[in-house]
Amino acid sequence: MTVAVKSPVDANAKAVVDELMRRARAALAVFAQADQARTDEAVTALAWSLYKLEHAKELAALAVADTKLGNVPDKIVKKQRKTFGTLRDLLRVKSVGVIEEDKKRGIVKYAKPVGVVCAITPSTNPGATPVNKAMMAIKGRNAIVIAASPAGLKTTMRTVDYMRAELKKIGLPEDLVQILPPPASKDMTQALMQAADLVVATGSQDNVRRAYSSGTPAIGVGTGNVPVIVDETADFDDAAAKICASKIFDNSTSCSSENSVIIVDAVYEPMLAALERVGGYRATATEKQQIQRALWPDGKLSRTLIARDADVLARGCGLPAVAESKKFFMVEETGIGRDFPFSGEKLSLVLTVYRAKDFDDAAARVNTILAHQGRGHSVGLHSKDMGRARRLAEQTDVVRVLINQAHTFGNGGGFDNGLNFTLSMGCGTWGGNSITDNLNYMNFLNITHLVTTIPEDKPSEDALFGAYWAKYGR
Repeated sequence: MTVAVKSPVDANAKAVVDELMRRARAALAVFAQADQARTDEAVTALAWSLYKLEHAKELAALAVADTKLGNVPDKIVKKQRKTFGTLRDLLRVKSVGVIEEDKKRGIVKYAKPVGVVCAITPSTNPGATPVNKAMMAIKGRNAIVIAASPAGLKTTMRTVDYMRAELKKIGLPEDLVQILPPPASKDMTQALMQAADLVVATGSQDNVRRAYSSGTPAIGVGTGNVPVIVDETADFDDAAAKICASKIFDNSTSCSSENSVIIVDAVYEPMLAALERVGGYRATATEKQQIQRALWPDGKLSRTLIARDADVLARGCGLPAVAESKKFFMVEETGIGRDFPFSGEKLSLVLTVYRAKDFDDAAARVNTILAHQGRGHSVGLHSKDMGRARRLAEQTDVVRVLINQAHTFGNGGGFDNGLNFTLSMGCGTWGGNSITDNLNYMNFLNITHLVTTIPEDKPSEDALFGAYWAKYGR
């Protein structure tokens, strides 16, 4: 058996974390006997702390000022939509006491807390993600301590203040939700990961890897780089409208934002025309080089251009004035891999366009893109052919395959699909993760199985081995 060795941490950081953990466990002792109604009341309180319009507006503006990522109107929508959808999901399920009884198998399942959760949150969603994770953690009657991205720390601290105030209003311990105090440091985050009972990491792959190596049970998420196929049966205007709405939402800060569109040859020009009609700008070969130089000035994505408004990006890339009024920028590409940066995640209003001979070629192109970056995350298809949809699901190593949908509004749960609302998408072992689902309340529960006897269920040897014996002998 391999035993994880915990890395040494700074003594001061450990002292700060020890005090947070003491307070969290004291709050848990008070919350431990909460019934389902009281638990759901707590979850609703956290939801209201962000859904409340004046709070959503304030935190959206603070997030943009704090991180320089995204835009205020879309962040308001994101905060309210994700919180509302998550609350819908959580209020429909049980998480206290008996949550499932299978009489035929003689098994009764009891939900129990996991304890204190360390939640690592990203700069792209410094308000929405902390509340999303806190709602799920509290649904399981846990406490949560948030390790915020330094870039979004002010926003996350204010968000936590609102959550704590709402808990206090309903008579529950504020310390069910806490945050690492500034200045944020890797040492303090490391100490928290080692002290907590569960780590849930959303953000950079460096943070995810550190979570998995902390010695504490951990859940991480993978890298996005969503490719979408458009075939000849698609409704081009509908597909273009959905791709545009998804691509431009919050200036492409979402890991679910479309990064590439693969169009089959037979409808390549009509589909590009549809994308232009909804606000896409088709870059020339020369402009493509300008965009590449500006977006990757030193081989890494430019912090001054990612997640910026279209006019800022256009000027930063030296595009003509007409481009400044467009919504997103299309770059035609043929290559995939390290030498072709447009084939990866761009976190900007740049959409890479590939031309494929037919659907099979497009599906192969998708797998090549995902092998380069984004394996496990998701893929999309705009088509009327459900046979192709099933083939794509069978042949692609991703957790989510969305059909005729806008990824940013569907991947993390939608009101018109059955995925759980979340801001953290698991990508399976393909993406280096332990879950193949949208992060949800079940990830924050321990389950006790009460097992009673049932009538013996023991088939004969012939029932199990008969077909094998008949084919290969004994």
